[in-house]
Amino acid sequence: MNVRKVQDIIEPQFVTEGAGVRLRRSIATRRLDYLDPFLLFDHFGSDDPDDYLAGFPMHPHRGIETVTYMMAGLVDHKDSLGNSGTVGAGDVQWMTSGSGILHEEMPRPKDGKMYGFQLWVNLPAKLKMTRPRYQDVPSAGIPEIVREDGVRIRVIAGDVDGVRGAVTEIYADPEYLDVSVPAGRSFGQPVPEGHTAFAYVFEGEGVFGADAGGGGTTVPATRLAVFGGGDVVNLRAQNRSVRFLLFSGRPLGEPVARYGPFVMNTKEEIAQALADLRNGTFVK
Repeated sequence: MNVRKVQDIIEPQFVTEGAGVRLRRSIATRRLDYLDPFLLFDHFGSDDPDDYLAGFPMHPHRGIETVTYMMAGLVDHKDSLGNSGTVGAGDVQWMTSGSGILHEEMPRPKDGKMYGFQLWVNLPAKLKMTRPRYQDVPSAGIPEIVREDGVRIRVIAGDVDGVRGAVTEIYADPEYLDVSVPAGRSFGQPVPEGHTAFAYVFEGEGVFGADAGGGGTTVPATRLAVFGGGDVVNLRAQNRSVRFLLFSGRPLGEPVARYGPFVMNTKEEIAQALADLRNGTFVK
């Protein structure tokens, strides 16, 4: 097997979004604009409620999928289609905005804590204007694998050890794993050659990319590691345990026209989205 090496390490940038939410952003910055098909990756949460309580009031999306994964606290949401609910610790919400949706996300702490992650995944041109939909998965519905060596893997999307993830029928054929590796233990996961792959370390540190000859690159929290070509991602936890998110997906190889919450293929399609928003025809 060809072990994927760490090609780049990204330090998140602090940005302010929504009505004043402070978060760490690793993808969709000047440093790293886009990892086809992944458009954005944010790590949100803080010990100071003032950093997030203003939330994300009603706002539009078109042409993408957004994935929210909560670690602690709650996010209350509602949208223009009449959906509403709460995403809690360990829950996942995978929203396909498609032709257009207006939605609101308002975070609030539970037991004094609130943090999680949001990922944006691009849609191919043929699905940009598809019907919006949700896949809401409670924590109990996400399979968790516990290996004999103590490695724990929550399978949000993809396949591990013959176990299928909770989120399915996504065009990019993505893998989204939450992996915990005790000190002194190793983890390996096949990733198809040609798929984009990256990991976000949010607790501890680990060595990625070691092969039979040793080597590898140490990646500490909170950093994002971009992998080069190959067909397997390897990690070893040395003196400290590590917890990270592992992502991979099939690249689209299509033009990207981005304007805030809209991601289409041409500037003309962006202009049409803005016109639809102005004249009240955005939600189909």
